[in-house]
Amino acid sequence: MNTRAYAAMKAKSELVPFSFDRREVGAHDVALDISYAGICHSDIHQVHEEWGPAIFPMVPGHEIAGVVTSIGSSVTKFKVGDRIGVGVFVDSCRDCDNCKSGLQQYCEQGMTGTYNGMERDGKTVAMGGYSNYFVINEDYAVHIPENLPLDGVAPLLCAGITLYSPIKHWNVGPGKKVAVMGLGGLGHMGVKFAVAMGAEVTVLSHSPNKEKDAIAMGAHHFVSTNDPAAFKVHAREFDIILNTVSAELDINQYLSLLRLNGTLIVIGLPGKPYAVEVGSLLNGRRSIGGSMIGGIPQMQEMLDFCGKNNIVSDVEVIKADYINQAYERTVKSDVKYRFVIDASTI
Repeated sequence: MNTRAYAAMKAKSELVPFSFDRREVGAHDVALDISYAGICHSDIHQVHEEWGPAIFPMVPGHEIAGVVTSIGSSVTKFKVGDRIGVGVFVDSCRDCDNCKSGLQQYCEQGMTGTYNGMERDGKTVAMGGYSNYFVINEDYAVHIPENLPLDGVAPLLCAGITLYSPIKHWNVGPGKKVAVMGLGGLGHMGVKFAVAMGAEVTVLSHSPNKEKDAIAMGAHHFVSTNDPAAFKVHAREFDIILNTVSAELDINQYLSLLRLNGTLIVIGLPGKPYAVEVGSLLNGRRSIGGSMIGGIPQMQEMLDFCGKNNIVSDVEVIKADYINQAYERTVKSDVKYRFVIDASTI
């Protein structure tokens, strides 16, 4: 199927209209018309080749929400007309222990990314969601609840699951004091999920002007980290800290905010390694953990949870010809809180 898209033709270039052919729908495949595609900061990193050599032309996009238009002869999970979501990966080895456990994001042979990589056949370049049409194996897509708007759902397929997964793994719930570092595309989802799960939530931000938004999203407290005294005032206060920040910072300051047995979970990917003072960990039996998106079963669990609790991302919907300006604004953190492309404009 000829597919319309926006692509970067070379590293650091602007995205331009582009067309290519998607594969035919196989026996276990589902075809969908894309309704909305979220813009993730990782899209920008890859277009700019900031994470290593990339494949061009590149059609980014791994936050995809749409409607099923056709199904393969052996498909049982979806039917035509279903609302469907696609996230950060489109395949995996299926045979390793992690894949069999529904943790495909940790596939021992490496998951197949939605774009900027080769599909499992070793020949086909994976092209992402900044397009009007998509084909995926039914096992790697999820159902979207009927009551949720598709534009607000799109970022859940990356930003949402990226926060939901560690929040579930570290048992966030009533009686837990949780701090969210940063109120951006990732952080605002952390606030919504942690609040919905019954935790007492504090936002830690260097942007005081975000306090009103944080409270509106359900956060119980807001702390401006511009004030060095804040780290003394809130020392040993939190059970869990969700670090959604990609900027370089002194991680030891934040470790000092953890209670006994507290954990700081790294979700944002900084440009340089953290310099961790071991004493920050020893003094309080503290831990640093990490988490990367989520597997297909947990993605469906997350969407079902969002459906029951009416949780979606805060988005700014744009036309496709605004993508390059949206990239510039994303880098400047000038978005509340995720750009989403209306795929009908591609």
